[in-house]
Formats: sequence, structure tokens, C-alpha cells
Amino acid sequence: MLPVRGGDGRKLRVWGTRTTWSTVGDGEFFCPACGGDRNYRRRTGRRRFAVLGVPLLPRGLAGPVVECHACRERFDTDVLDHLTTTRFTALLRDAVHTVALAVLAAGGTASRSTLEAAVCAVRAAGFQDCGEEQLESLVDALCSDEGRLGLYDVPECCGAALSIELHEALEPLAPHLAAPGRESILLQGARIALADGPYIPAEREVLATVGAALRIDADEVARLLSAVRAP
Repeated sequence: MLPVRGGDGRKLRVWGTRTTWSTVGDGEFFCPACGGDRNYRRRTGRRRFAVLGVPLLPRGLAGPVVECHACRERFDTDVLDHLTTTRFTALLRDAVHTVALAVLAAGGTASRSTLEAAVCAVRAAGFQDCGEEQLESLVDALCSDEGRLGLYDVPECCGAALSIELHEALEPLAPHLAAPGRESILLQGARIALADGPYIPAEREVLATVGAALRIDADEVARLLSAVRAP
């Protein structure tokens, strides 16, 4: 608005544009200003030409914007593409769990060292109560599910098709991880596979699927799998 000074020296706004905001939705998001998860309001506005603070003529629409409930900062709606900390943690935990199951389904659960390596990885990811018996039961259930499409044409894999599960667990997470983070998930699976000896073909196939779902180049996947050492 155009300011003028009154008799007491204070600035008075004679005319300008005023925006009236309306809330059209809410939720939780990661606020860049606060640096953490916060509640937000999704808002749209109407601009009006105002004289002496009184809105008169419409001047178009504003927004939509995302307004943080805590700091009141407003952001473009693409800020909602950023995962909340809670959502990111859950995706990461589920990704490690799915990779561990896939590697066990490929290599079998007969080796105690393999199960121990899988349990350590899954617990570190957030499933603190996970044990060897639980993982064995889940792998047995996957292997007995005849409705799955066969991914690995080898006896060790029990005919289980985990390609869909791997892509569903890893693809939503991949864009939000830097290269070292994506490689870390792959290497955790590799260490589980190597816990009982060298890779078998089925394990390599699983890990190649993991790398593809994490957007890691096939040559880089091969290099990482060759470089990693058993626990």
C-alpha cells in the first residue's frame, strides 16, 4: 500500500493490495524453517485493492501456499514432496527389512551366521524385537506363497518373487537418499549374503534388483558387491 504520514508522524496506508487467506487443508510436513516435522495449513488467498484498509476491488488469486503452524512461514506446495522425519524413518526401516528377507529367501535360512547378520541389520534399522525365528517364519511364508511370480529360477529361492516387494519398498525412498545412503542399504544386503560364504547366483540376482530399485548403476552395483567383505 502507498504510505503517508499522519499528524503524529506515524505512517498511514492509503491504498494498496490486501490478501485474505482461507485454509483448504492441513497435515504434517517437514518445515524447512523450523528444521523438523510440524503441522501445516494449506491456504489459498484472494487479493483485493484496498483504500484505507478497506478491501474493495478484486485483484486475483494468491497461492496455494503451505503455512507452518509453528513459525507461520509460507512455502510453495512442492515443500510437501519432502518426507517428514517420521515417514523417512519408517521407509528406511521397511527397506532394510525387505532387503534382508529377500536375501534370506534367495540364500536360505540354514546358516546361523546369515540369520544373525540379518537380525543385526533389521534391529539396527528399528525393528528392535525382531529375532531369528521371526525372520525364518517370514521367509517360509514368502517361499510357500505360490501366487507370486517366480523371480529366481533356482532351488534356493523357493520360487519366491520378491522383485515387486523390493521395488515398492525401495523406490519411494531412493529419491530422498544421497548416494552413500543408497549404497549402504545395498551393502547391508551384501553382508548378509556373504555371512555364510561367497555369493550364490540367486543372491547376486536379488542384490542386482536392490541396486536397480535404489537407482544405482549396474556397473556400480557390481563394483560394490565385489568390494564388500563378509562380516
